[in-house]
Amino acid sequence: MIILGIDPGTAALGYGVIERTGARLRAIDFGCLVTSPDRPLPVRLQAIHRLVADLVALHQPSVVAVERLFFSRNAQTAFGVGQARGVILLAVAEAGIDVMEATPSAVKLAVAGHGAADKDQVGRMVATILSLDTAPRPDDAADALAIAIWCASTARPGAAAQAAVLDRAAIAPIARGQTPYERAVREALRAADGGGRRGPIRRD
Repeated sequence: MIILGIDPGTAALGYGVIERTGARLRAIDFGCLVTSPDRPLPVRLQAIHRLVADLVALHQPSVVAVERLFFSRNAQTAFGVGQARGVILLAVAEAGIDVMEATPSAVKLAVAGHGAADKDQVGRMVATILSLDTAPRPDDAADALAIAIWCASTARPGAAAQAAVLDRAAIAPIARGQTPYERAVREALRAADGGGRRGPIRRD
């Protein structure tokens, strides 16, 4: 099983490709794409999309694991990560590959044994798990490999892919108008209208 892990960002995007054979994990490829802040944002996002598409075409992963932005004190950083995640998910969806997402703490827990591990601890554990001589550099690449390791320990053959609620439509569209709450609302509106006929409810 080939897994592509991605640590998203517009300034620096880490990627790591690993292979899982039984309980054994080995690194195939890893690195970091750095885009210049002097370049227009659309051009930087295009470079990210192209990289992800190229990695998918080259390695043919069974699943792509992407870190989910859980919390950020810096709004600008959060927006940048969100924009990068958007083009990453687009490239993966275009290839028809399943996506799994994890919070940073879940990745740290899977790799280092606790959710508050620092980058040095994560890097050292990634090197140990993948039998590398040294911790991968830069840290973005180590983080991407850690995300792939988390996926390898979580994903099971034939299991449904997992995605955050905001991104779930990419792999499992949410059915609209089927919940008990929505049915109750429609029935209440119908009763308030005296059973009269209403037009279709439009949703964005």
